[in-house]
Amino acid sequence: MDSYWRLLGWGAEGWGDDFAWGLLMTLQVSIISYIVAVIFGFLGAAGKLSKHRSLRLISGLYTTVVRSLPELLVILLLYFSVASGAERLLKYAGFVEDSFQFSPFWAAIVALAFVSGAFMTEVLRSAYLAIPPGQLEAAVSIGMRPRKIVTRVVIPQMMRHAVPGMGNLWLSITKESAIISVLGSFSELLYTGYRAAASTKQYILFYGLTALLFLLITLVSVLAISRLEKHLNRGHR
Repeated sequence: MDSYWRLLGWGAEGWGDDFAWGLLMTLQVSIISYIVAVIFGFLGAAGKLSKHRSLRLISGLYTTVVRSLPELLVILLLYFSVASGAERLLKYAGFVEDSFQFSPFWAAIVALAFVSGAFMTEVLRSAYLAIPPGQLEAAVSIGMRPRKIVTRVVIPQMMRHAVPGMGNLWLSITKESAIISVLGSFSELLYTGYRAAASTKQYILFYGLTALLFLLITLVSVLAISRLEKHLNRGHR
């Protein structure tokens, strides 16, 4: 038992500080990726709901292709093909120096968000379509400006319908954040557990600790999502 506590301690002999930083890295990657995924989702939903055929085509192609391929494959293609291609293009055009290189951290963030954004697009599009058309027509009939219609009618109604799906995507991103470990030396939670288990041969201890920390993230997230759902659905049955 003393040896277990020593392995979980902080310092040169323990892995406690490594797991703390791994947990922080997982949360950091998840939060930033989720925010960027929401942006991708809003842009994709706006494109699919647009009156312009070209925007609908591009948005439909985005969601269809990304959702039909394995997530890891899409992230690898974006990270090793698109990012490196963009670097060569910028260098060739003379916009950057020859030593320029995209930050691996931000490249991984954008790749993960791009994949999640395709699913976010469908969540937000469905939430918009769930708004009763009569509410939008009533807002126009009383002379509300487009900005007020969006902020006072569309967004509140969308969020009420979108939060369950957006909550599921948040939980998914917290687990998918482990994928970025294949793109470089990102010491997120799962990779930290793998290194600790491989170094000490204490597989049950460290993989179990990793599972408990992921479970902790999920439980806290589920509680927060539930409270947010109740808040947005106040006044509705």
